[in-house]
Amino acid sequence: MMEQIERILDERVRPYLHGHGGEVEVAELTEGILRVRLLGQCSNCPSATLTTERLIQEEICRAVPEVKQVVLIQEVSADLLAQARAILRGEAPGRG
Repeated sequence: MMEQIERILDERVRPYLHGHGGEVEVAELTEGILRVRLLGQCSNCPSATLTTERLIQEEICRAVPEVKQVVLIQEVSADLLAQARAILRGEAPGRG
């Protein structure tokens, strides 16, 4: 099933996301719930939830009926945390 999900992402989702400087990563599939992360420019986009619901979920659920829902994992990247810590220490980002 994961191969089918990845194929759908490659064919129908990733081209759109790549056009916006983004990417999608599958985190896990448990009991019909697919958890994904948006990466790149899409990771902190205000439309990330809408993209997940309207693009990713629609394409995946249509092609793979065993998937009932796609859930976006929203988290702060390690890079962003490192930059924030550097700023709080009074260092220029990228130098700390």
